[in-house]
Amino acid sequence: MPLAVYILGLAVFALGTSEFMLSGILPAIADDMDVTIPQAGLLISAFAIGMVVGAPLLAVATLRLPRRTTLIALISVFGLGQVAGALAPTYAVLFASRVVSALACAGFWAVGAAVAIAMVPVNQRARAMAVMIGGLSIANVLGVPAGAFLGDGLGWRAAFWAVGAASAVALIGVVTLIPRIPAPAQKPRLRGELSIYRDRQVWLSVAVTALAAGGVFCAFSYLSPLLTDVAGLDAGWVPTVLALFGIGALIGTMVGGRVADAHLFGVLLSGIAASTVFLVALALLGSFAVVAVVLSFLLGFSAFYTAPALNARMFNVAGAAPTLAGATTTSAFNLGNTGGPWLGGTVIDAGLGYPATAWAGAAMTVTAIGATAVALRLHRGPAATKLVASSGTKELNSPPQDAPSASVAPPR
Repeated sequence: MPLAVYILGLAVFALGTSEFMLSGILPAIADDMDVTIPQAGLLISAFAIGMVVGAPLLAVATLRLPRRTTLIALISVFGLGQVAGALAPTYAVLFASRVVSALACAGFWAVGAAVAIAMVPVNQRARAMAVMIGGLSIANVLGVPAGAFLGDGLGWRAAFWAVGAASAVALIGVVTLIPRIPAPAQKPRLRGELSIYRDRQVWLSVAVTALAAGGVFCAFSYLSPLLTDVAGLDAGWVPTVLALFGIGALIGTMVGGRVADAHLFGVLLSGIAASTVFLVALALLGSFAVVAVVLSFLLGFSAFYTAPALNARMFNVAGAAPTLAGATTTSAFNLGNTGGPWLGGTVIDAGLGYPATAWAGAAMTVTAIGATAVALRLHRGPAATKLVASSGTKELNSPPQDAPSASVAPPR
């Protein structure tokens, strides 16, 4: 795997830490900014919505720009957004900094994924995406707890400064180690890129990604009160259990990334089915502390076991537009990360209790399995898309139509 792919994973570590660290410092922000907890929580929603909207917009806006230059600009803007957040004198300024950071984060994800895909052979796409997603997993294991630790000891602004420093390190890596990606022989045209959205396989991939991610995060977003109020664990155990989820996510990413290139649909179906089983078990047995802790680890594993395959599948069905493929996947994941917690909050507000979030999440993952089965049926049928190259359950041997050639990694 090219070293540059690992540099992209390092950048994603900074991006992921910024995205998720607010959960550990939200009360401190609310106190300092003199706002309510729900108002402070809007900072999280603003980031997620910025990711959903920003990925395709920035992918289109930077379509004809050199990709290395675009990555440098985006990670620089992201780092400045962290500095602005650390210095924010008011809630409005902090809110604005989160939106700007989210847009830069979304753009970096979209372009970075396309760059990673372009630097590896076609039968290593899932492994390349696993490295990038691994940065997000490590952010959950190390970055988010570290942000909470800094926020508790030095104030919430210290967490923003730390992410800004990590962004600076990532910027140095991008400048020095990301190669210049050769421009395609024919300049990309917006109309041609947008044509991927006429393919129903693209929309099925969006649906599967959003439902699979949303189902897990429907329950995970409310795991803390479930552990304390239902399982009876002391609040001091919550960070440890969250770290276990992150460790499971990291292991799942590594395993899924190695298997998905050869058995893409197999990984999708088995991983989403496993998430469904674990969610149902959590709904039924979540009152037993040991079971809840073990299931938290297993959910992290199953959710991120499928993540490389979900990313690779989108690049396979939208190979004619690799930048928009990365942007669309980013938006799909964040649709799930936004919709899942919303559905979980809805069932809690309805008085159904915290275990009901796992039932609701299982309903989403069951729907994702159905959508995956439809995609597999279409993939095997005679009406396979002409716009894009298909991915199979066997090893991929040829690059998608019109996708960047990846038979040889560019020099670095």
